[in-house]
Amino acid sequence: MHKIKHIASTVLLALVIGLLACRQNSENRAPTFPSPAAPSSQVSADWPKGLTKEQYYDKVLGMLVGSAIGDAMGAPTEMWHRSGIQAQFGFVDSLDAVTREGSPEGPWEDNLAAGGTTDDTRWKLLIGNYLITQRGSDSLDAKAFANHIISLYKAEMQQVKEIDAFGPEAMERQLMHMTWLQEWAKVAKPFADDHLQGYSYAVNKFYGGEMACAGMLYSPSIGGFYPGQPQKAYTEAYRLGFFDHGYARDITGLTAAYVAKAMEPGVKPEQIALITREVDPLRYFNSRLIGRLAYASYTASKEIAYKAKGLTEKDVDPALRVPKNFKGSRLEYAQLAKAYELMDAWLQDIPFHAGEIHFINLMALEYSEGDFQKAMEFVVNYGRDNDTVAAITGAILGAYWGYSGLPKGLKEKSLKATKELVGIDLEDLARKTTEAAYRGD
Repeated sequence: MHKIKHIASTVLLALVIGLLACRQNSENRAPTFPSPAAPSSQVSADWPKGLTKEQYYDKVLGMLVGSAIGDAMGAPTEMWHRSGIQAQFGFVDSLDAVTREGSPEGPWEDNLAAGGTTDDTRWKLLIGNYLITQRGSDSLDAKAFANHIISLYKAEMQQVKEIDAFGPEAMERQLMHMTWLQEWAKVAKPFADDHLQGYSYAVNKFYGGEMACAGMLYSPSIGGFYPGQPQKAYTEAYRLGFFDHGYARDITGLTAAYVAKAMEPGVKPEQIALITREVDPLRYFNSRLIGRLAYASYTASKEIAYKAKGLTEKDVDPALRVPKNFKGSRLEYAQLAKAYELMDAWLQDIPFHAGEIHFINLMALEYSEGDFQKAMEFVVNYGRDNDTVAAITGAILGAYWGYSGLPKGLKEKSLKATKELVGIDLEDLARKTTEAAYRGD
C-alpha cells in the first residue's frame, strides 16, 4: 500500500510540473492575432418586412412570366450563332413564331405561334406543383422532389401504353413527353431509394456526364419560395440540386439566391448579382487551388461590361454592320458587339454548360443594369442556349419588377400564349404558390 501511494504521489507531482512548464512556455510565447469568427451556418427564414401578400403575388407572377418571355424570345433561335440570328431575324426584340420541329427538351409541337415555349417553362410548372406540396415545411424534402419527378415519368409512360391509334402521330407525341423526363427519372429513382452506388453511376451519366444547367431550370422558383432570404434560397436549392455536377450545384444555389434577393423590397438591381460574393453557405470560396469558379464569372462579367461600355465614337469601325430592328445608336451597337466579342472566350464545348449559362446571365444583368427589355435582347441576340439563359435572366428581373412592371406587350402576349398554346396557366400557378409560401403578417 505504501508503494502504491508513493507511485501516485510521483505521478501527481509530474503532472503539476508539466502544467507549470506548459504555462511558462505559453507565457514566453509571442502573442498571436485573434482569428475571425467562422461564417455562421444558421440560415434565417424570416419573411421580409414590407412585402405584402399582393406584392408577393405580383413578384411571383412576374418571375414566372418573365421566365416564359425569355424562353419564348429565345426558342426560335435556340443554339444558333449570333450571325445566323442577324441574317434571319435582324435584331430580336419581341416574340416571334417558333418555326422548328418538336423535341423532348424543346417545344412539344411543331411550328408554334409567337409565345411558344420549351422545357424551361415546363420546369416552372413541375417545380411549382412540388413546392405547393411543401407548404409549412421548414426545409424542402429532396426525396419528395425525386419521387414527384418519378411519378410524373410513370404517368407519361402509362399514357404511352394506353395509346390505341393506327397513325404514328399520337405515339410520337407521347413518347416525346416521356423522353423529356427519362434522363431525370434515371437519376431520381436511385436517389429516392437511397441506392448510393446506383445514384453515383446515374448522375455521372446524366446527359452524357456533361455539367448541364440542370438545377438552373427549376431553382428560380425555389428562390421565389423564399423572397428576401437569399441564404435560405441557396441552401434549399442546393439540397434539391442532386442532378448537378461539381460547381454547377453552387450555381444552382446562387440562381435561387438571385431571385430571392430580387424580391426583397427596396433592393437595387446592382445588389442582386452582388450576392455572388456574399452568399456562400457551403464555403466554395474556401476550395483549395480553384476557389469559387462562380465568382470568377461574376468578376469577369463586370470587367467585360466596363470595357465594352467604354467604347467611344472614335472606336467604332466604319465597316460595322448594324442589324435591322436595332433601335439604339451605332455606338450602342458597337458596345454590344464588343461585349459579345469578349464573351466568346468563355464559351464551353456544350452551350448548356452550367458555367456558360451562369456567365451569360451575369453579363445580361450587369450590362442591362436591371432593364428587363435590354437584358432579354442582350441574351437572345447573343445566341447559344439563349432560351435557357433568357428564361433564367427573365425570372430574376421578373421577380424584381413584378408582373406589373414588365413590358406590357410582352407580358400579355406571353401570358396568353403560355396558357392557350402550351396549356400552362401561370396566373393559377402564381396564386397557388402565393397561398403555399406566404408567411407575412
